[in-house]
Amino acid sequence: MSHDAYQSYQTVNLHAQTAQASPLQLVLVLMDGLLDELARARAHIEARRFELKAASLEKCVAIINGLSSALDLEAGGEVVANLARLYDYCAERLYRAGVELDIAPVDEVRTLLTQIRGGWQGVLARGA
Repeated sequence: MSHDAYQSYQTVNLHAQTAQASPLQLVLVLMDGLLDELARARAHIEARRFELKAASLEKCVAIINGLSSALDLEAGGEVVANLARLYDYCAERLYRAGVELDIAPVDEVRTLLTQIRGGWQGVLARGA
């Protein structure tokens, strides 16, 4: 499958996933995209593809910022405030990864976000 065909498939698949999605399902779609992009960023760092690394990490931080900006800090209480701080921490670690060309912070962020995604998945499973 060519790269263009794959990109087209991904775009159509994303539109299909988001067309009827609840806000919680949208968070999960964003988390999945973020985890995929983290894997690409890691590969770019390892291969020393500097421009692609920078673009990939920028995309990751943009998704994290989008997730963070969607939080309702007033209504969410301490849990949401902690999640906002964790998102900020993740963005900072990705910045470090880019500057230091180090995959360890990317791996750390991936682990943290995988756990957060699991929490969101649990909320969805409970029907919230």
